[in-house]
Amino acid sequence: MTESWVNSAERIGADLHLELSGPGGRRAALIRALRDAVRSGRLAPGTRLPPYRSLAADLGVARNTVADAYAELVAEGWLTARQGSGTRVADRTESLRHAERVRRKAPPRARAPRHDLRQGTPDASAFPRAAWLASYRRAVQQAPNEVFGPGDPAGRRELRDALTEYLARARGVRTEPGRIVICSGFAHALRLLFGGGVLRGPVAVEAYGLAFHRELLRTAGARTVPLPLDDDGARVDRLARERAVLLTPAHQFPTGGPLHAERRTAVVDWARARGGVVLEDDYDGEFRYDRKPVGAVQGLDPERVIHIGSVSKSLSPALRLGWMVLPERYVGAVLEAKGEREAWASVLDQLSLADFIACGSYDRHVRRMRQRYRSRRDRLVAALAERAPHVAVTGVAAGLHAVLRLPPGTERSAVKAAARQGVALDGLAEFRHPETDMPAADGLVVGYATPSEHAYGAALEALCRAVPSPN
Repeated sequence: MTESWVNSAERIGADLHLELSGPGGRRAALIRALRDAVRSGRLAPGTRLPPYRSLAADLGVARNTVADAYAELVAEGWLTARQGSGTRVADRTESLRHAERVRRKAPPRARAPRHDLRQGTPDASAFPRAAWLASYRRAVQQAPNEVFGPGDPAGRRELRDALTEYLARARGVRTEPGRIVICSGFAHALRLLFGGGVLRGPVAVEAYGLAFHRELLRTAGARTVPLPLDDDGARVDRLARERAVLLTPAHQFPTGGPLHAERRTAVVDWARARGGVVLEDDYDGEFRYDRKPVGAVQGLDPERVIHIGSVSKSLSPALRLGWMVLPERYVGAVLEAKGEREAWASVLDQLSLADFIACGSYDRHVRRMRQRYRSRRDRLVAALAERAPHVAVTGVAAGLHAVLRLPPGTERSAVKAAARQGVALDGLAEFRHPETDMPAADGLVVGYATPSEHAYGAALEALCRAVPSPN
């Protein structure tokens, strides 16, 4: 016979399921059940158990049965009993000793770096919690009932309306709500476009870029063809038989710099002539410092450019919110690839972002972070000018990272030296397309957005100690 008990939260603060089974009567079954709960970790050290009377009433047994079971487990060291504190799970039990033995046998875990200067993430401590919470509350309070049902795969109309206005004003994007599809970020957009069969064939990509994106395309069956880079951006004159090209025209990742105006026009002309499409990754287009805003390539021809953006750099990657601004001919195919229901981006987060944009909080946050990141960039440049003047710092007119150009043959040793100083960062070689014929260059990709304000100074000090000395 098996009996189960689930205690109420008001008794010990959490639900607990016990099964009384096996030989020896209810006292023995209760001892086994409690011992198993402690051993498995369902009852953590320090957890207070319910009083005899409460547990006995829930189980339908005599109070003496519970009292005897508790006393036995106290004697065995599984529980402790103190006047005024009740009966609790002992701090030192066999389960804990077993866990300690396992921990000692396990290989040592890699320690988290003291200073995180990896590219790609904003300052998490700067997330606008109060403003976001206000938008979230308004969004939930004002949401119609149908919001809490299955979601539209295109995304909430409120967010698509807000993005239509914002992208036109801030990025020069020409669109309408019906041509925007909400996704969970840039990688999700690529999966929908290529994994969903919307786009096919080889894709031209910049010779330096994220290997993760290249691997994603390869997994979807799309071969990537590298385009060389120079001071004016990607060499779009090298485009050949490809039907799609992936670019970061506002701020080339990771080398920095915008795509020159003539090349913007040239790549749109290529798309028109070939019946192709330009994939515009606008990953940090809001953050520019020493130059006028660079508008989106999509504004040159909305029918030949897919503009893809997200809040992963401007707000937080934890939100998992992005968007595709699509040529009209692709909208139906993308929605079909996405499915009948929204399964990726939280509808409540979509409504919150719509309010966050509409009430002006998004613009205020971007302006505040633009000033903060510019100050950090200036501190990075100044520190290197003083401590390592032989190292050129490039790609700093916009974005959240800089490239430190190193003497030939020193990149690998510099990355190791940084690790010894507790600094996590990437070498430029990590982003180089394996099939490019573009000459390799040594460098460090330094993200200056990730550390919190109070930790940034120490991170710069450690970085300067890792930079190689001049030959």
